[in-house]
Amino acid sequence: MSLLALAVLYLELTISLTYGDLQHAGCIKVNRCQCLMRDGSGLVDLSSVAEQDGFLFKFKPLRFLGVDADAVFSFSPCLPFSQPEDVPATDCTGVAVCVNLKINEGDRIIDEYLNYGKHEGNTFSYNDSQKMLSVSYSCREPLTVVHFRCSSNHSVIVSVSESGCLQVWVESPCACPSACTLPDVGPGNIIVILLCLSITVYFITGMCALRPFRSSDGVRMAPEKSVWCMLCFSLREERRVKPFN
Repeated sequence: MSLLALAVLYLELTISLTYGDLQHAGCIKVNRCQCLMRDGSGLVDLSSVAEQDGFLFKFKPLRFLGVDADAVFSFSPCLPFSQPEDVPATDCTGVAVCVNLKINEGDRIIDEYLNYGKHEGNTFSYNDSQKMLSVSYSCREPLTVVHFRCSSNHSVIVSVSESGCLQVWVESPCACPSACTLPDVGPGNIIVILLCLSITVYFITGMCALRPFRSSDGVRMAPEKSVWCMLCFSLREERRVKPFN
């Protein structure tokens, strides 16, 4: 085999391996909260990263460059929320990220609520080498990018760029594929549960309705007279009530 042929074979193998790696790289966005890994390792579910109320954090302190105001912001990776809750039709209505600026004006403080991204139209990007899922939340332009990194640590780091965009780095074991996702109870499991309950009710009812007695052939079961009398009495009472209705 000539040197040229070896070079061509090496190039073809490299291209095929690279194409195969690209096919199994990254993840596929399922919805605004979940991303399915292409390599089959599982599902990244952002709801498992958040707390029980749906927030990753609420009213976390924030510092903007060149802004003389105190600021806090809240973030929910899956559930839209509104702030303040008792005031309708603010800029932070049905959002994923909300920034609250507290502006001092003389003897009073003015609260300003800024929409820093919604769930609708959020984009996913997965980095296989860093095991990190980056999610961009946009309003009219990308304002917040949250990086969820699969790690045994628990940490949240926030930075603000000069343009005012938020960058959030989240490290959590629940950012790993299928790490903290609750198992889905499928229709097969529901059928098995109902079948077990039906069998249990059948045996309990049979034990109550049948009376064991000994015979020459061994122990047998016979219907309890009181049970059958009760059933007949109930049916007769229903027939009496129906003509009057």
